[in-house]
Amino acid sequence: MEIVKEAESKKTAIGHFNISNIEGLWGIFNAARALNLPIIIGLSEGERDFIGVKQAVSLVKSLRQEFNYPIFINADHTYSFERVKEAVDAGYDAVIFDGAKLPIEENIKITKECVLYAKSKNPNILVEGEMGYIGTSSKLLEKIPEGVSLEHLTTPEEAARFVKETGVDFFSPSVGNIHGMLKNAPNPKLNIERIREIRQAAGVPLVLHGGSGISDDNFKEAIKAGVSTIHINTEIRVAYRDAVKNFLDKNPDEIAPYKIMKGTVGAIQKVVSERLKLFNNI
Repeated sequence: MEIVKEAESKKTAIGHFNISNIEGLWGIFNAARALNLPIIIGLSEGERDFIGVKQAVSLVKSLRQEFNYPIFINADHTYSFERVKEAVDAGYDAVIFDGAKLPIEENIKITKECVLYAKSKNPNILVEGEMGYIGTSSKLLEKIPEGVSLEHLTTPEEAARFVKETGVDFFSPSVGNIHGMLKNAPNPKLNIERIREIRQAAGVPLVLHGGSGISDDNFKEAIKAGVSTIHINTEIRVAYRDAVKNFLDKNPDEIAPYKIMKGTVGAIQKVVSERLKLFNNI
C-alpha cells in the first residue's frame, strides 16, 4: 500500500504486468530492476492454473528475497469467493474480486465477504473491488467486447457506495477502458474527468485495468487524475508471440525450449520498460 500511496503523491503509477510463465516473470523483473522501480506481477485465474497457484507465489517471493526487491504478486480478476480464498491462503500479496458483471447488490455482498476473509487471514493483504464491465480477455479484438458499454460508465456515487460498504483497499472503475486491444483501430479514450470524480468520491487509490492499447497522452492524463496502478497484459502477449514466431521463422530446426524462448524475455522487457518509463515520467 505504501508504494501505491507514494506513487499517487508523485503523480506516477505502479506498473502491474501479467505473466503466464517464467519468461514473462524474468522479462518484467529485468525491466523493473534496471529502472529501480517497484513492480506488481499479476496472474488471472487461467494464468494461475497454468503456472500453479502456489508455485507462482514461490517464484515471485523468491525474487523478492534474493534481490531484496519490491516485487509483489496479485491474484488478478478472480470471479468467486472460493478462488479468492484460494489465493489468500496461498500467500498472495493482493487479490481482486471481479464482480463487474453482477448486479451491484451481489457484487457488494461477495466483495465484502472477500475483504473480511482476506483481512482475517492476513491483515496486510490488499483487496481490490471492481465495478463496471470492461470485458474479460486480454487478446486482440475485432470490436468492443460484447456487453461493454462506453456510455454507462461507473459513477462517483456508485464508487463511493461500493468502497464504503465493502471496505476494499483499491477500486477499479469502468472509465472508457476495455480489456484487450482493437486490431484495426485505437482503443477508446478514457474519460479523464470521470476518473477525477471517482477518485475523489471513492477515497481509495484507483486501478486502471485494460491498459494495453491506451495512448501515451491518455495514460499521463489518467495518472494525473487519480489512477495509481495500471494493468498491462495484451501488449506482453503480443510481444511474446512475435518473438517466438520470429525466432522459429529464422531457426525452424531449433528444438531447445530455452533457446526458443530466450528472445521472449528481451521482448517482454522492452515493452515493460517503455511502459514503466511512461508511468514514472522517466
